[in-house]
Amino acid sequence: MHTVEELEAKLSEPSQALISEIAQLEGDIMILGVGGKMGPSLAKLAKNAIDKAKVDKKVIGVSRFSNKELQRELEDYGIQTINADLLEDDQLQSLPEVKNVIFMAGHKFGTTGNEHFTWAMNAYLPGQVAKKFKNSRIVVFSSGNVYPLTPVFMGGASEEHPTGPVGEYAQSVLGRERVFEYFSRKYNIPMLIMRLNYAIDLRYGVLHEIATLVKEQKPIDLRMGHVNVIWQGDANEIALRSLRFCEVPPKILNVTGPETISIRWLAERFGEKFGIRPVFVNEEEDTALLSNASKAHYLFGYPRVSLRQMIEWTAEWIKSGGVSLGKPTHFQEREGKF
Repeated sequence: MHTVEELEAKLSEPSQALISEIAQLEGDIMILGVGGKMGPSLAKLAKNAIDKAKVDKKVIGVSRFSNKELQRELEDYGIQTINADLLEDDQLQSLPEVKNVIFMAGHKFGTTGNEHFTWAMNAYLPGQVAKKFKNSRIVVFSSGNVYPLTPVFMGGASEEHPTGPVGEYAQSVLGRERVFEYFSRKYNIPMLIMRLNYAIDLRYGVLHEIATLVKEQKPIDLRMGHVNVIWQGDANEIALRSLRFCEVPPKILNVTGPETISIRWLAERFGEKFGIRPVFVNEEEDTALLSNASKAHYLFGYPRVSLRQMIEWTAEWIKSGGVSLGKPTHFQEREGKF
């Protein structure tokens, strides 16, 4: 893959399992917050699955659409778009009723110094959305940040592990979950909460960042020495397939790849690809933000795109001068300040 068009096509390629499940899914699909990093490819993935299933179903994407070009792109793809600020209640209430809602709206980067807005987006808005769509099933995008840093030897926190968010962003994300859970129980709304970390797109993500640092011979901080990653197309597929697993109270599901990945090892692999010796600073600490996603793998199987494949694609993308979104994940952050 050397072009954005090829990348987008790969990200939105549905599996046969998704096509079969979309064919059996009742109702249209609305994606709230479709304008973010993952939303456009999720909307296209849903549309492709619907087309291949040959069923009559709409995909509706809701966003403020500050990027009008994206709105036109989605419309041209056959996705209905609605321009709305979800924090404005009249605009939220004007949205059509749908059977299936995927909630992607949220705020992370820029939280420090703007905490009030983060809490409004991440903890107040979920209640308003739940009340509006109390007759729907809702898949909620959340984050592995709701867990504390755990010892690397544990292999990541599973869904049974107590939450322990570090910093206001992570606290507000747990607030999102708790508010959705309250309304799920109050109105009997089937939900599933996806605790995701970290999605990989060749234009951004942990692999893109490490590869870029290696190629530019910039120091790589090893204190957050281990991570989990998953191909964005696989994460989006799980989100859509999770609609049939929504329940009351909400089902909790960690979503990431199966490996606990060493940042040092990852940098060395990119170093081999580029013929460059990586530059490291600091040493690996004993804890990291890690998730155990074995429950998701039990329900949906292992991700279709492997870690080694992601490394190959990312190295080629960086070597060929592929575009970058310039949006770092800040996966190195250990104090929760985003």
